[in-house]
Amino acid sequence: MKEAGVETACCTTTVIESSLFENQTMDKNPLETLIPIDANASCCGSDPGAEITHAQLDSITAAVQHQYGTLADKATERASSSAKATDRFYTEEQRSVLNDEAAGASAGCGNPVGIADARPGETVLDLGSGGGIDCFLAAKEVGPEGHVIGIDMTPRMLDLARTNAGKLETTNVVFKLGHIEQIPQEDKSVDLVISNCVIALSERKHMVFSEILRILKPGGRFVISDMVTDKPLPKEVRASAAEWVSCVGGAAVMSDYLELVENTGFDRIEILKELKSGGGTEEWRSSMIDLTLRAFKPAV
Repeated sequence: MKEAGVETACCTTTVIESSLFENQTMDKNPLETLIPIDANASCCGSDPGAEITHAQLDSITAAVQHQYGTLADKATERASSSAKATDRFYTEEQRSVLNDEAAGASAGCGNPVGIADARPGETVLDLGSGGGIDCFLAAKEVGPEGHVIGIDMTPRMLDLARTNAGKLETTNVVFKLGHIEQIPQEDKSVDLVISNCVIALSERKHMVFSEILRILKPGGRFVISDMVTDKPLPKEVRASAAEWVSCVGGAAVMSDYLELVENTGFDRIEILKELKSGGGTEEWRSSMIDLTLRAFKPAV
């Protein structure tokens, strides 16, 4: 018998194979995202609160793991904050079924489960599942005959999510270690993919959407909340590790984002919510948009 929320399959050690990127041009990434730095640079130190700089990191992946590992460690502290993401995006009814640690680990920019219309018996997969908040909400919608799979690349977040699953006595959710550019899931095995402000963190968004298309069943759909812009961000913002891990530096121009989704092979693309994000004093911040999008994999 599986322990609640624990995945016992081989996928718990999934990593991205370097061969996937061998034929790609590395000095200019899709959608003008961050240029990778020297792979020989040392990683950040052991202090989880240390400032993130390019000189300390060998990739933006390391920066993201560092940031969200720290977030997992501070989930309980954040749960008592007066300005939680859950308060902004989730209903009171949704919040009432979550434990403090799941709510405190949330760093999303929307509520994809709230409008995804997950159905009883479906299989739902959450990209960048964090502390498990959207997985636990989806688990209630799909019911005991359904299944929810959370994918995250940060071990500390996975540990937190599995602990939360035990506290909530959720038995139809598993969490896997993996990257959203190479999802540890079989082809055509998922009815619904959700994600909450995670794809903006990826340097290879085209790979993410190709993977979503691969794992969806024919006629399956995704509902994704993500950060985009209405015009290109300044070069210095796109090159900032601090802005990147805040889902800002990697945000794509919305028209490019929608074109990428269509070119990947999705149809019936629909903007469900478009909200100006704002915040901050810099002029470019007025271009930030919280986007929630739905699209379908063709049925044939």
